[in-house]
Amino acid sequence: MNIALASDHAGREYKKMIGEHLAAKNIDVADLGLPEEQIKADYPNYARKVAAEIIAERAEVGILICGTGTGMAIAANKIRGIRAAVCTCEIMARLARCHNNANVLALGARVIGPELALALVDAFMAAEFEGGRHQQRLDLIEGG
Repeated sequence: MNIALASDHAGREYKKMIGEHLAAKNIDVADLGLPEEQIKADYPNYARKVAAEIIAERAEVGILICGTGTGMAIAANKIRGIRAAVCTCEIMARLARCHNNANVLALGARVIGPELALALVDAFMAAEFEGGRHQQRLDLIEGG
């Protein structure tokens, strides 16, 4: 599995931690920033980078980290084909994939601890879209 990973300045440490966690599981991670030397960043730029990788099919899913996860999710969800979910517990992360076919996990480094962040990543990565009635609902979202 290929994952696109990015953060703004608030999520920099979590991005590094999550990247290392995934690499240890032999998962390919494309770190799209924030560069270490950059002090601050506008999160929409990084949400767009991750979304572009998914839309171009260079990444299957993405992980975005900012202060609350909300800004990243809002920015990513502006891009057609992206379904970003802010998750704060493992069941949200699992159901975001199973029921909503989320392709981006948005996390808030200022609102969840590091252990929970890794648990959310693992739950998101382990889950698969169930289709069926859930696909019908996604079709409604897409206007079909």
